Amino acid sequence: MPPETDAALVRSWLFVPAVRPERFAKAVASGADAVIVDLEDAVPAAQKDAARRHAVSWLTSERTADAAIRCLRVNGLRTAAGLRDVLALVDGAAAPDFVVVPKAESAEELALLDAVLAGPCGRTRFLPLVETARGLEGAVAIAAARRVAGLVLGGADLAADLGAEMSWEPLLAARARIVQAAATAGIAAIDVPHLALADAGALRDESERVHRLGFTGKLAIHPDQVATIHAAYAPSDADIERARRVTAAVEAAGGGVVVVDGRMVDAPVVRAAARTLALAARR
Repeated sequence: MPPETDAALVRSWLFVPAVRPERFAKAVASGADAVIVDLEDAVPAAQKDAARRHAVSWLTSERTADAAIRCLRVNGLRTAAGLRDVLALVDGAAAPDFVVVPKAESAEELALLDAVLAGPCGRTRFLPLVETARGLEGAVAIAAARRVAGLVLGGADLAADLGAEMSWEPLLAARARIVQAAATAGIAAIDVPHLALADAGALRDESERVHRLGFTGKLAIHPDQVATIHAAYAPSDADIERARRVTAAVEAAGGGVVVVDGRMVDAPVVRAAARTLALAARR
């Protein structure tokens, strides 16, 4: 992955179980922007060691320049399996583009991970999963930790920890908290996967809602979900045209304050226009 790759421009993050290496290539070929090989929930305890070997082999294999971003979800850092996952990356010189960190609850644990994954993994960035009440409370500090490129909502576990139903209204405050913390740090905000695989309409509705709320991307658990997620994040022709006008006006003014369509253009508007044009290039 090029060092300038922005996690906030990644629309879809597709999970694939690390215990099913025959699916890795299919996941990459699905069109997903990023593939997350999963060592945690998708792998039974008895198969963790084998899954870890499969993951390291995939991470160290050659890839083409246009392949999906490579990510690894490790087990929780407070578990023996999670510690073994991290050491396997160090020992195997396997450097994923992103490490997804389950049940992140503090900036301190990410600082420890940063120290351990120095050297060959020095450019690997972190995507903490916020899936506990304590993690939600610490979201701003977690988002500001070194190497953190995005916050991920772990909806099912968070709902269970809060004693809430995993549906739109009960999780709306948590979603808003993730977006606010991510925006404060200037990083990506990634939404929970939609679990009803057969309900493409509900996936489309949820993807559009979280996009409007401020999420930059969404997790996926099946290749068939990728196209729907991408459609939800595709800017309209009107959005693209306005972004072009904003960009042109700012360039013509040499970076000074300008007015476009009767509205003052400031730095956040310029950043939003740049993001719109970047997403438009992927339509």
